[in-house]
Amino acid sequence: MTRIHHVALWTLDLERLKVFYEIYFGGRAGAKYVNAAKKYESYFVEFYSGTAIEIMQRPDIPQSRNSIDAQFIGYIHLSFAVGSPGEVDRLTERLTGDGYRLVDGPRRTGDGYYESVVLDPDGNRVEINAAE
Repeated sequence: MTRIHHVALWTLDLERLKVFYEIYFGGRAGAKYVNAAKKYESYFVEFYSGTAIEIMQRPDIPQSRNSIDAQFIGYIHLSFAVGSPGEVDRLTERLTGDGYRLVDGPRRTGDGYYESVVLDPDGNRVEINAAE
């Protein structure tokens, strides 16, 4: 049986992104990995489902030239199922109240999801959904 183990993200601020996914999505970061020779640091942040994100930092990685407002080819968002439309609303309100940008929703999609999309501290799209 195949399952997604993790998705990796480069960041310019490792600690800030780690805290974001811990506070808002219940992630648990493992120990920081440091490779001094490569000036590389990372955390695996694991979620209740067992899936994880690896957040990584290295000084020679350039900032993305993609627009956070436009769609583009490739990975476009992380999606978290939070259980109910009320929970989507609650978490969306908490995030926007804390200054994170709302991109879309909350709304009902044509395929039966209730969702919103916010930006994490690095401008990555994070979908918050409840399927019924």
